[in-house]
Amino acid sequence: MQHSVPLSFARRVLPVLLVLATLGAAGCVYRINIQQGNFLDPKAVDQVVPGMARSQVRFLLGTPMVGSPFDSDRWDYVLYIKRGRIREPEQRKVTVFFDGDKVTRVERPADASVAKADVPPAPASTPAAEAPEEKKDN
Repeated sequence: MQHSVPLSFARRVLPVLLVLATLGAAGCVYRINIQQGNFLDPKAVDQVVPGMARSQVRFLLGTPMVGSPFDSDRWDYVLYIKRGRIREPEQRKVTVFFDGDKVTRVERPADASVAKADVPPAPASTPAAEAPEEKKDN
């Protein structure tokens, strides 16, 4: 003696089971971390001080991902990270301002207000003190 499932019951339950299975599978999808922009070492950012040359900044921080076509005296280093399922992405920004070839100020995430980095300018390169010349015997 076989028991058969009424057809109307199967028509009602099957769609519900399919929806639940789909929702359950959607929660198991792996989301990769998305990182865009410049990853900056905080120690390297701390080494950038007013008076430093552009080439020194480029050596420490690298080239900014996107240059400003309107202001060549400003370099923006932006980092955008979206980790897996976290809804709010993490964003950091460091801006270096130049006057000619020298750094005038640096804006960091810790001082997000107006331009800080009230650090005195780096000392200008001075020639090393000349050591007295040794006499050569001829």
